[in-house]
Amino acid sequence: MRILALESSCDESAVAVYDDAAGLLAHELHSQVDLHRIYGGVVPELASRDHVRRLLPLVRAALATAKTTPGDIDGVAYTAGPGLIGALLTGAAFGRSLAYAWGVPAVAVHHLEGHLLAPLLEATPPPFPHLALLVSGGHTMLIDVEAPGSYAVIGETRDDAAGEAFDKSAKLLGLPYPGGPQLAKLAAGGRRDRFQFPRPMLGQGLEFSFSGLKTAVSLAVKERVGNGGLDDATRADIAAGVQEAIVETLVTKTLRAIEETGREALVVAGGVGANAVLRERLAAAAGRRGVRVFYPRIEFCTDNAAMIAVAGLARLKSGASETDAIRARATWALTDLAPLTQPG
Repeated sequence: MRILALESSCDESAVAVYDDAAGLLAHELHSQVDLHRIYGGVVPELASRDHVRRLLPLVRAALATAKTTPGDIDGVAYTAGPGLIGALLTGAAFGRSLAYAWGVPAVAVHHLEGHLLAPLLEATPPPFPHLALLVSGGHTMLIDVEAPGSYAVIGETRDDAAGEAFDKSAKLLGLPYPGGPQLAKLAAGGRRDRFQFPRPMLGQGLEFSFSGLKTAVSLAVKERVGNGGLDDATRADIAAGVQEAIVETLVTKTLRAIEETGREALVVAGGVGANAVLRERLAAAAGRRGVRVFYPRIEFCTDNAAMIAVAGLARLKSGASETDAIRARATWALTDLAPLTQPG
């Protein structure tokens, strides 16, 4: 079975061609970073308009790279939520229209399920069941994954996500968009122990909270600016302190979840999963407990269509398909998904 997949939930336009026998045949991506950088963040209307411009050329490029014609496609998968509703509707309308024109089934994919199944693209995929830490700009969740499609959320953020805390702290430090990677780069030259930022709820269960961290960073920056300026060394130290607070919180909660669930495999998914310090700490801490850690490769940590293809293929093979209606959801609970009987 060979499918075409589309991703347009936020500010990446992406297309992939995936085959259940040959694997990933093509993946194309256009990032809108340059478009949104001058605004310091994603502008939803601009994102939607750019998806309209980019998706068709990306489809043509992906089909050419995969040496695939529309007649070779057995289904179309597209991200239907959660995300920016205008951006989602653009991809959903295009994906559903392609499926209709080509006479193949279409399937609406949950963006977070794509992230959770992204490690299945790797040569050594994770076993089921396992624990997953899904950490990105919009989500911070601990999920007990019994099987593909069977997800129990056992912990999540009550306010800001970890990636949001990275990005907002970076903006306070005057770093360009997207801020998270820039903050991590700056933190590499800083002292992580100079600023002791809060770790809200660190000793409490599996829930997260990062809004207090953002407030503390704002106060620290304002204090330094008010006392004569924010020199480069101090900015680096603040960045290192922010990263330390976020990483320590994520690692502590994840280890607690491992103990509570007894899982012997851990999947780390989402954009923040590309953070080198988080990877190093989790690998060391989980390894001491005999737990194997699985990641998608760096390019598949952030939004991409390859992960949508994996999730979409699994859904199509289980018999799922959409009606002729075009549906997208800005909010969509992961636990609303129907279980799957087999991995993609």
